[in-house]
Amino acid sequence: MINQNKNIVNTTPLLFFGTPLFAVPALEALVKNGYSVVGVVTRPDEPAGRDQIITPPPVKVTAKRLGIPVFQPEGFDAKQFAEEVPSAELFVVAAYGKIIPHSILNLAPRGTLNIHPSLLPKWRGPSPIQSAIMAGDERTGVSIMLLDELMDHGPIMAQRTIPLPPRATYPVLHDTLAELGAAMLVETIPDYLSEKISPVAQNDERATFSKILKRNDGRAVWDRPAESIDRMVRALNPWPGVWTIWPGTNIYRLKIEEALAVTDTPAPGSAGYVWHNENFPLLVKTGHGSLAIKKAILGGRRSLTDAELARGYSAIIGATLV
Repeated sequence: MINQNKNIVNTTPLLFFGTPLFAVPALEALVKNGYSVVGVVTRPDEPAGRDQIITPPPVKVTAKRLGIPVFQPEGFDAKQFAEEVPSAELFVVAAYGKIIPHSILNLAPRGTLNIHPSLLPKWRGPSPIQSAIMAGDERTGVSIMLLDELMDHGPIMAQRTIPLPPRATYPVLHDTLAELGAAMLVETIPDYLSEKISPVAQNDERATFSKILKRNDGRAVWDRPAESIDRMVRALNPWPGVWTIWPGTNIYRLKIEEALAVTDTPAPGSAGYVWHNENFPLLVKTGHGSLAIKKAILGGRRSLTDAELARGYSAIIGATLV
């Protein structure tokens, strides 16, 4: 039976859809394990960084290194897609970044498998990792699902759960789930193609949804509990980042890179008031407890520790952030 599965793997042409770093381990795992990846579909090159330099997506860079043809359609026209992109029995999607229309999915005779970094039906949508951290979830994981015409709605082919560490950060959890998803994918495809897996329909009544994150989603609201803002800091860095405004003679934007909720020490002032004690050089009062700012960027300059910030900008102590 193992030999039969290996034969299926080696002879079934796959088309891979993916764009950001999250998708790279899955593409590399497919090639490493002998899957026949006939092409990679990824988003067009886009401006990136402060200088807005046109930059290829990470999956394109990886595909070029692996010698796989790359296709970057601006839109999805089924007829044009079928003419320009190699045909494949199975499509595989990992964080492509755009909804793939049913007219394209129908081109794959064996369907389309998708890697989603959450325990579906929880956290459908584009920001499941950030949402799990911000919600304070105790566990997370990866789901391999069969795509249908609705967002993250199709039946589950495989699912694996891991504990979500109490101090989880987005970059670390992102990489952990990307590697887990890649390992699950190469295990799932042979059983799926040989019809050993019985798809499990999602319970739509238990579905929760994440959203597209925008810059303003990172603005600190100081009357929220310190634990909530702490989770935001860990979930939203590096982008959009958690930020606040220090008003006064000079108006500064303060981006908080690292923080810690302090709930056992009474704080003076109102929400947003900046103070300090013998343990923390920089504290901000919140709706419940205080947030100790451990590292931040002031006015778009270099990253500063709490001690450097309090020493170099001492007027911040006693200010109220908004």
